[in-house]
Amino acid sequence: MKKVICLLLACLMAFGCLTACGSDTTTEPSTDSTGSTDTGATDTDAATDTGSEEDAGTTGGGTASGTFKIGVIGPTTGGAAIYGSAVANAAQLAAEEINALGGIQFEVQPEDDANVVETSVNAYNTLKDWGMQILLGTVTTAPCIAVAAETNADRIFTLTPSASSTDVLSGRDNVFQVCFTDPNQGLKSAQYIAENSLGENIGIIYKNDDAYSTGIYESFVAEAEAQGLNIAYTGVFQEGTQTDFSVQLTEAQAANVDLLFLPIYYTPASVILRQANDMGFAPTFFGVDGMDGILTVEGFDTSLAEGVMLLTPFSAYSEDEASQAFTAAYEERFGELPNQFAADAYDGMYILKAAIEAAGVTADMSPEEICEALIPVMPTISVSGLTSGGGEMTWQATGEVDKEPLAAVIENGVYVMMG
Repeated sequence: MKKVICLLLACLMAFGCLTACGSDTTTEPSTDSTGSTDTGATDTDAATDTGSEEDAGTTGGGTASGTFKIGVIGPTTGGAAIYGSAVANAAQLAAEEINALGGIQFEVQPEDDANVVETSVNAYNTLKDWGMQILLGTVTTAPCIAVAAETNADRIFTLTPSASSTDVLSGRDNVFQVCFTDPNQGLKSAQYIAENSLGENIGIIYKNDDAYSTGIYESFVAEAEAQGLNIAYTGVFQEGTQTDFSVQLTEAQAANVDLLFLPIYYTPASVILRQANDMGFAPTFFGVDGMDGILTVEGFDTSLAEGVMLLTPFSAYSEDEASQAFTAAYEERFGELPNQFAADAYDGMYILKAAIEAAGVTADMSPEEICEALIPVMPTISVSGLTSGGGEMTWQATGEVDKEPLAAVIENGVYVMMG
């Protein structure tokens, strides 16, 4: 198995020396083209060998080389813009770092889909016209399900940083995930709540017209039953009703809910926290990775998020060297702290680098040829990155990543990782 270790600090030093060269060809993610320079490299145990004739002979056209055109699709406008913007930014940052190392080069082109399925498919077609060879995307689940069907038919290799539904992968051998799956989030959430005795009467509010929320909800309920947790209340909402949760919160309070599980995104979660506070309802709130971003909601009183727990693979406040190096580089470049979606995308670019090196593909190959070469390689590599919890990420042939989600609690306005 090819081992991939992120040597982030060494590459950040290299980036400091090379930034001036890359900046001439780099544009912001909101523009039509993005260039490259450098900082946090991923080295591999076999990285110096993966381009050899022996390794390349069975899966690729030779030593991995040339400039690969990487498309990125996600919302940079609309209610989920914090996710897509973070992914576009981090993909660009990683590309710059990798390009500054020499060897494989990446050109990154982001497209906004506003978290709308039809817009996402249009963005995909735009990227195909641009000459995209690999897709890092899409960011959110519903658009990714639609776009993954297109990439599977067109045979374009797809690595989604954050679309976590198993429906993204179902029947699509060309699609792989960086984030842990919805069932895994629901399962791990129920286990963590049970193991740490966080609540006796569990309430749930989820979005029943959203694949992401529903998938986590279903796995959570199944594992909660296995763990002996008492589900005292379940409430639902839809896209058009996510501005008022007074009914759900009143019913949860009447059911004596002392822990409210929220497998939803941060925007409706911020409304729930505000309205719960207004009515004097103060259970423990427990969210999942979609909750990441709640501290940045415009006009939201972040003190209301104090004590909120959530599953997330990354914290900008982590003390490990790799996370600190990435956070410093990201904040310097983009003027804000990275969230876990940024970390997923950053890891995603290094995963692509590792797979390309292992397969020995070259940039002059067609998207179809690259796709067929990368698919069998993915289950053979392991990557240690920002979101691998101190271990390594590996992949099943089905596209699911194997790694452990981590729990965090918001304390004094920052995420603090928990054991």
